[in-house]
Amino acid sequence: MIKLHYYPGSANLTPHMVLHELGLPFELVLVDRDKNAHRSEEYLKLNPHGRIPTLVDGDLVIYETAAITLHLVDRHPEAGLAPAVGSPARARFYQWMVYLANTLQAAMHTYFYSEQYAKTPAVIEEVRAHSETRMLEMFRILDAQLGDKPYVLGDTLSAADHYLFMLTRWGRNMQTPPRTLPRLGRHAERMLARPAVLRALHGEGLSTPYF
Repeated sequence: MIKLHYYPGSANLTPHMVLHELGLPFELVLVDRDKNAHRSEEYLKLNPHGRIPTLVDGDLVIYETAAITLHLVDRHPEAGLAPAVGSPARARFYQWMVYLANTLQAAMHTYFYSEQYAKTPAVIEEVRAHSETRMLEMFRILDAQLGDKPYVLGDTLSAADHYLFMLTRWGRNMQTPPRTLPRLGRHAERMLARPAVLRALHGEGLSTPYF
């Protein structure tokens, strides 16, 4: 059985939602970050970076949210959570998955862990404020990408929508939360109406407001 090593509300939320969309049997394995379980010898054998999530699928151990998500949708193309391999739509899917992972999520890491990028309180706050400005610019790009369509790729749901929902949730306490951008707000509401999304949120014990 697939095992998803997780901590509530962390980057595991995207593959968690996707697993429910796929209807696959899986086991959630809590990595209690509050007790430094992500630094334990046992967990570091799975993920030497000590980051969450990690997916165990048979003999395969894989980490990084985007990689886990791409693995799942590739294993189950019948679910339609990614366009056909080799199609222009698939290229666009890759573009937005990588943008969410390497551009927006990376900026959010700087925002949430600004103390890792500076030493003095004043500079830490400056890093955090600059990161928030950059994040808002990126969310506005995504808001524009949605346009009058319901999903990132237009009329068709993909795993990129689950990734975007997770990051929209992470930004809920920004000075200008992404939910206040009109298209992103509607997108988040649309995703929240999906049973798979609600099951993942409830499964991780997350409470409202979700975004």
